[in-house]
Amino acid sequence: MPVALLLILLATLYRLLPTVDMGLSNISPVMAIAFCGAVYFRDKRMWVISFVALALSDIYINWFYAREYGYTWPASGTIARTACFALALLIGAWVAKRKSWLNLLSGGLLGAIAFYIVTNTQSWAADPFYAKTLAGWWQALTIGHPEYPPTVYFFRNTLFGDLMFTGLFAGIMEWMAQRKGEPSLLDTEEEEEPEEQPAEVKVKE
Repeated sequence: MPVALLLILLATLYRLLPTVDMGLSNISPVMAIAFCGAVYFRDKRMWVISFVALALSDIYINWFYAREYGYTWPASGTIARTACFALALLIGAWVAKRKSWLNLLSGGLLGAIAFYIVTNTQSWAADPFYAKTLAGWWQALTIGHPEYPPTVYFFRNTLFGDLMFTGLFAGIMEWMAQRKGEPSLLDTEEEEEPEEQPAEVKVKE
């Protein structure tokens, strides 16, 4: 548990890197924080920690953008991100009951894609810059505002951050489980139980 909490804290701090260097924009494990928390926190009450970490980092990032660029996230943006975090928790809860490297990878990938689509759809709906048409929605998903890097650039960074952190988090947790002799995804071979031989039936002559 202490290791999981430390990893969540480090991931949250890592998410704040763009406030130091804008070249690192969106290279952050946004969805992975909630996703991995749900996978590895057995006590569901501990999921609140992931939400608190994400909420506090959101507040700081919002304050930073308001101070540096005069831009603040609308309430609809906060609602959209919160919904994405909740979805990541649900995906993580599903994976926790069906642990495999494939499910971990798929869960991390699904969370990142969902965050990309939901948050950019929210931007398209709330931003008057975008035409409220299918073409305008596609612009929000791909090009975005011309004065900023393309939206897909941010998606690439988000995807990288989520998958990198998910792999790191899962790798450390599973390695520790293996050292303690607990069930681990790092175990590649399963012990096969010998098949029971049918009892011989004696036939009376």
